[in-house]
Amino acid sequence: MRLILDRDLAWVFGGVVGLLAIATVVGQVLRRTAPTEARRTTVANLNARIAAWWVMTGVYLGSVLVGRLGAVILFGLLSFFAFREFITLTPTRRADHHALFYSFFVGIPLQYALVARQWYGLFSILIPVYAFLYIPTRSALSGDTAGFLARIAEIQWGLMVCVYCVSHAPALLMLDIPGYQGQNAKLLLYLILVVELSDVLQYVWGKLCGRHAIAPTVSPQKTVEGFVGGIVSATAIGTALWWLTPFRPWQAAAMSLVITLMGFAGGLTMSAIKRDRGVKDFGVAIAGHGGILDRIDSLCFAGPVFFHLTRYFFTP
Repeated sequence: MRLILDRDLAWVFGGVVGLLAIATVVGQVLRRTAPTEARRTTVANLNARIAAWWVMTGVYLGSVLVGRLGAVILFGLLSFFAFREFITLTPTRRADHHALFYSFFVGIPLQYALVARQWYGLFSILIPVYAFLYIPTRSALSGDTAGFLARIAEIQWGLMVCVYCVSHAPALLMLDIPGYQGQNAKLLLYLILVVELSDVLQYVWGKLCGRHAIAPTVSPQKTVEGFVGGIVSATAIGTALWWLTPFRPWQAAAMSLVITLMGFAGGLTMSAIKRDRGVKDFGVAIAGHGGILDRIDSLCFAGPVFFHLTRYFFTP
């Protein structure tokens, strides 16, 4: 799939670029007219987020232009750096270093190599079966039993959420959907758009009319009003983009709702981990957005569910 050969992808990317251009202009106007220091701080954060979106859009566009291999490499790098951020906040001991080495430099490349080879059978069990069994065995051989269960569980969970779950996004490119051959890049774009727009719209609705926190001790800024407004808005947009997918409009509505709900669950869960670790963000890799894992936390939960629903209902 190449963007220059596909009108639908060109229209979507053109729309995204247009929205970002409008947002950039609005942000600069707000920066010049902000009356108070607090307002200027908010506008500065907004402009940082817009600038980050320009970069992320450009990166994704480049991966689509390169083709399936480009998307696999892009998400492989995202998994690597997200897992690195996660492990940085996870207490480990010297005895875990070999297991971590193999997780980073064997597990991640192998998982994405299987995606590139479209080997679903091994891709689907490599981490939840083989890595799950290997990691504790390798650490046990080192002989350090202090906090063993907690250490191993945290490494395994990080590998699952940052690598296994994220790898389901480019794995959409391996699905053989009747009447949709050669168009799977659109499906990947659809997932990312709905997930990220849901995050943005929940933030916007929360700022506009948020009053009641859903989980105040976990994420005080996530409100009932923001949740409802963001989920409904993003589901409506996902439904309107049905033509980008192999779904009928009502199927796109159902898929969008699932994506947005799972994305919310992912964001809330990762917020709980950050609160447990006493940090605001997983990292500082993306200005205005925190770390890589802060940006893809929703995708971690939405990706595998969307992949398997699509595979179950829309492939032979």
